[in-house]
Amino acid sequence: MLVITVESTKIKVNSILIIMGVSGSGKSTIAKRLSMELGISFYDADDFHPIENINKMKRSVALTDADRKPWLEILSSKMEKWKSKGAVLACSALKESYREILTSKTKCTWVYLKISESELYKRFSNRTGHFMPATLIHSQLKTLEEPEYGIHVDAEQSIDQIIQAILQQLK
Repeated sequence: MLVITVESTKIKVNSILIIMGVSGSGKSTIAKRLSMELGISFYDADDFHPIENINKMKRSVALTDADRKPWLEILSSKMEKWKSKGAVLACSALKESYREILTSKTKCTWVYLKISESELYKRFSNRTGHFMPATLIHSQLKTLEEPEYGIHVDAEQSIDQIIQAILQQLK
């Protein structure tokens, strides 16, 4: 358990915060900002995908559980190394079985960014330079198993509102 002071308020968190949700929900943006607010490292799970996974997604081919398993195991091992200093990880973690692999070695605090399908399509129409095409939005939503635990935040709010909601719930 880490104790972090933000604006004179002590916040207790498990050493790893995972910002989860479907592609386009704002995971990376929120995780980067939250890591700055908390003074701990930021990591993007997409940076740890094997090249085969990235190439599949670029071709609009949805990843299978078999494709994701090695990636999730890599992340789990990385999280074990990051836990001593703390970290914020942006990771889709769409299924409960994926979340179980991620937390097999390290406890974490989950933050789920909930967003509507219509908002996702709006965001993807303005998105450039990402390997995940809009054609996979439906498969992401179909795969998503919303967690019944953790912090749930409306991802259609402003970035500042989302960060404040998360920090408030961490107190």
